[in-house]
Amino acid sequence: MSIALTPFTGSAAARFLHDVRAGLRQPQKRLPCKYLYDQRGSELFDQICDLDEYYPTRTELAITRRYAGEIADQIGAGAALVEYGSGSSVKTRLLLDELSDARAYVPVDISREHLASAAGRIATAYPSLDVLPVCADFTQELVLPVFPRQPTHSAVYFPGSTIGNFPPSAAQELLRSIRGTVGVGGGAILGIDLQKPVEVVTAAYNDAEGVTAAFNLNLLERINRELGADFCVDDFEHRADYNAKHGRIDMLLVAQRDQVVEIAGEQVEFQAGETIHTEHSHKYTLDGFAELAAEAGLTMHKAWTDAKRWFAVVHLVAE
Repeated sequence: MSIALTPFTGSAAARFLHDVRAGLRQPQKRLPCKYLYDQRGSELFDQICDLDEYYPTRTELAITRRYAGEIADQIGAGAALVEYGSGSSVKTRLLLDELSDARAYVPVDISREHLASAAGRIATAYPSLDVLPVCADFTQELVLPVFPRQPTHSAVYFPGSTIGNFPPSAAQELLRSIRGTVGVGGGAILGIDLQKPVEVVTAAYNDAEGVTAAFNLNLLERINRELGADFCVDDFEHRADYNAKHGRIDMLLVAQRDQVVEIAGEQVEFQAGETIHTEHSHKYTLDGFAELAAEAGLTMHKAWTDAKRWFAVVHLVAE
């Protein structure tokens, strides 16, 4: 089955270069975590999800398997399901199997190749469903495609605890954007990682096999490949620390020696031990996340958790 991708608007390469330059000019150098997910990065993240240490995926998957019918009931019949950061769409199938008269599935992802592959598999598995992939950055203004069959409403599906990658102010802005996408009375299903023992969290981002390290370092390889930079990737190491003050994991790339890197004609200096922040992963309480959502105009209507309360899938309603 042929899948037509709705493309990025504007120049993705120019935006990538702008964001990299802007981030590396900061006193605390940083790179947006969304750029971790090129084709190679997306493949590595799929491997991370299968690691023993990485609890979020299997925990959320177990919650979804157990409560898929209840979650689908909350979404309601006749919906267009809009999935942010769709990735491999494994959990999505559990939901699609339970949804009543779903009119369309709109996976939204920044990685074109990964998106096309995942959308193609969904289209093959659900031939009566209109699969309308959008290659886009969901943190920017999102324009939904034209639906061949008009849905009764749109519902956002945002699994995987990706909302935790945003600082609270940006997370709140994204929730406001979700509210705008679904409209008053619409809803969203989100995955959120909950607070838990620090040793469990840190092990999840420092796996023994080094897959997370490869995932993090791949960002430098991508910058070299797509922006003509000359990072010596071997001169950086992956590190992930728990930040108790903010209740989050800080994922870092650490320079191992003094060096100068050139990116599109601009030189960037690094001192030994200097860090680049590549990702934050906030861990919430249910009450804390409910307050954050409320400030964005969304009410937490229902929450499903595992027995250890390590993870939650929540239903938010725009009221």
